[in-house]
Amino acid sequence: MSIFSKKFFHDEAAAFAKLESIVWPDGPTCPHCGNAGKIYELKGVRSKPSKKNPEGVERHGLKKCAECRKQFTVRVGTVFESSHVPLHKWLQAAYLMASSKKGVSAHQMHRALEVTYKTAWFMAHRLREAMRSGALDPFGGEGKVVEMDETYFGTIDNPSTHKVTGGEFKGSRLGRGPSNKRAVISLVERGGQVRSFHVPKATRAGVEKIVAENVDKESRLHTDESQLYNKTKQKGLVADHETVRHSADEYVRGDVYSNSVENYFSVFKRGMRGVYQHCAEKHLHRYLAEYDFRYNLRSGLGVNDMERTDAVLTGISGKRLTYQTAD
Repeated sequence: MSIFSKKFFHDEAAAFAKLESIVWPDGPTCPHCGNAGKIYELKGVRSKPSKKNPEGVERHGLKKCAECRKQFTVRVGTVFESSHVPLHKWLQAAYLMASSKKGVSAHQMHRALEVTYKTAWFMAHRLREAMRSGALDPFGGEGKVVEMDETYFGTIDNPSTHKVTGGEFKGSRLGRGPSNKRAVISLVERGGQVRSFHVPKATRAGVEKIVAENVDKESRLHTDESQLYNKTKQKGLVADHETVRHSADEYVRGDVYSNSVENYFSVFKRGMRGVYQHCAEKHLHRYLAEYDFRYNLRSGLGVNDMERTDAVLTGISGKRLTYQTAD
């Protein structure tokens, strides 16, 4: 038996029942007025006839609120709202993205789900939006270790051909180092979760702001020897700041290392280069949310693929992402 033999992956009525059990664990709630009391189920209702479907299509999961008298399904008020893609294909897409460690490309999804490439690309972005947690609780705490590091991926939208000092980039120096690269800063609570940020530029002020807003002051901060982090302890942002000197081939000193966050960057970069290959800068924050999501619900923490998929579906509510073409 395959995981895709589960009924909700190929039967529309079962797909609605599955999603309703996740979004409405205590019973249906009207997304228009918030009523959780009397809700009518409308069975046998069909859509208007069309050339493709002369008899219309059955509207599975259709309900009507006894308070505001409006109709709705579990899709309303979620990233699935107004989508013409069958719900069971949405569940397949959610499983593919949740179970693939380095991600699944829109081209792969369009072939597997038999939808257009444009539809698959947009489905993937909606699911990434569902993966975005927006959590604000601080990492670490007394005696706990938080690792922090920065990396660079892809070229910024408007790259400069000149150095800050005014000279031109020449030969092999063009494209080397952080110049013209998109900066990503990540925090990893050791043995726990990751939180990543796409910033315009990696600066000491930016790093200190991220630490102040996302790390408990009683935490121990572990980084490499970069000057971006060397004032965090002096400014009282953390209880202790310890570094390893990568330039001297020092990667571990006792329990001091930044290997966890570097391992996260390794998976992120292999996925972005090997699977997605290209990412516009305006979408980078969603790709980071995708990799953060899978890391935070990884199998090492006892979460399996189906539980991770359910977590994606839990995050669909209260979010919309509409398709807009360029002017």
